[in-house]
Amino acid sequence: MWLHKINILSTRSLEQKLIDKAAAKNVSIHAISFIETAAIDDTDLKEEMNNLLHQQKAVVFTSINAVQNVAKYVDRVEPDWRIFCIGSATKARVKEIFGETKIAGTADSARALADTIIAKQNISSVVFFCGNQRREELGEKLSQHGIAVKEMVVYETMQSPHLVTNDYDGILFYSPSAVNSFFSINKINPRTILFAIGGTTENEIKKFSGNKIIVAKQTSKELLVAQAIDFFQTNH
Repeated sequence: MWLHKINILSTRSLEQKLIDKAAAKNVSIHAISFIETAAIDDTDLKEEMNNLLHQQKAVVFTSINAVQNVAKYVDRVEPDWRIFCIGSATKARVKEIFGETKIAGTADSARALADTIIAKQNISSVVFFCGNQRREELGEKLSQHGIAVKEMVVYETMQSPHLVTNDYDGILFYSPSAVNSFFSINKINPRTILFAIGGTTENEIKKFSGNKIIVAKQTSKELLVAQAIDFFQTNH
């Protein structure tokens, strides 16, 4: 155990158990959410969702927010969907709402998920449930392979910047939107280590900083926290 306490900023909220687990290893995590999400709730979306719930579809989720907002429309209806999703948290929520048998494929990133869908060879179109700040990689790659993509925006992501005055040893980023929100009003110490949940978040960080970036081995906030702790334990 090192003597100096490590201070980490998480740019989204974390469960207290993760913060406590880090504290037991002499790591202090300060969690501040740099983005906010709001469900879209309008008549057109409700009508479209009601129609989709009664159709055979291949559908895609790349965020837990999309799963949770679509779940609001699933009321005593078991849609005949083949579901493709990323990440451990998103997959766990899909499994909870729709059942594991509905999951047709998973991957650790949107780009890799597109490859999974393409490899099925019998999918001509998908419905992509997403937010208004979605990345373009998945849709572009599927379209290049002749798969039609219908994007359904079910939630909005809004920046919520906070001025940070503490000097952190590490900062955890979970989305490109949070990266933009953070750097819109903050600068960082050149020695601060930055941790990214995935490749798209890493690429966004590079637009603002030349600091060392460590990318999560899997798209999981729990594993990103654990990876940060392990890094400082090994390199401190």
